[in-house]
Amino acid sequence: MSGYASVFRPRLFAGQVVIVTGGGSGIGRCTAHELAALGATVALVGRKPEKLAAVQAEIEAAGGKASGHACDIREESIVAATVAEVLARHGRIDGLVNNAGGQYPSPLRDIKAKGWDAVVRNNLTGGFLMARECYTQYLEANGGSIVNIIADIWMGMPGMGHSGAARAGMLNFTETAALEWAPVRSNAVAPGWIASSGMDQYPPEMGPLIRNMARMTPACRMGSESEVAAAIVFLLSPAAAFISGACLRIDGGAPNAKRIWPQVGSGKSPAQFDGFHLATTPKVLSDAQD
Repeated sequence: MSGYASVFRPRLFAGQVVIVTGGGSGIGRCTAHELAALGATVALVGRKPEKLAAVQAEIEAAGGKASGHACDIREESIVAATVAEVLARHGRIDGLVNNAGGQYPSPLRDIKAKGWDAVVRNNLTGGFLMARECYTQYLEANGGSIVNIIADIWMGMPGMGHSGAARAGMLNFTETAALEWAPVRSNAVAPGWIASSGMDQYPPEMGPLIRNMARMTPACRMGSESEVAAAIVFLLSPAAAFISGACLRIDGGAPNAKRIWPQVGSGKSPAQFDGFHLATTPKVLSDAQD
């Protein structure tokens, strides 16, 4: 069986324990595989035990170590108990990948308070709670690193303003934690348009928009889950020991495409890095029908 083709040296995270929230699918699943391939024990956190169990089985089949922990990151007491459970199981927490989140498409005028609150709790409050509990229960006394996954929030997020506001808040939280919680390092990764399973969760009418995204990116393609995972792993690694309070964009230059400059890229795409041996193309991108 082929394994994860990481660009990092073997056993880089040997002996370490890293929590990955939203580890049951998409970028979280990919990141968990890369960390496990590099020797880390990965604590997979998510709401659906069956998805966590499936990823845990994949990692163990490839020779890695993982555990699954069902958790609703929006609930304070459950988050505290989950972090305590990880510590009881593994004895340490060296890193947190705050990846869990979610949103739905809607123009601002149609977002109700309940929907706004749900998205903010998913993408801001939940991430804060996970980070705070990891910090107070272990990292404050022992050191470590936090990587918060946000999104391409620059110049707004039309059609998903609730998520854009929440993720912008997560960036500001990251910058504050980099000071208040030092020497624990706190950084963010902002994925742009990434070909991930999450794309298939949006309604069918978004299909044409999703398939057109590559043409609106200077890199002239979408990103891969592996390219996001590599950035996360770098920020967790010793090579990033002097990096804190930073945000690394993984977006092919999409926010740099300006309306006053009609040309978006040259039509030639840089080679894509695909290290994840279990990656699949989202159905919405392989569907020929608009």
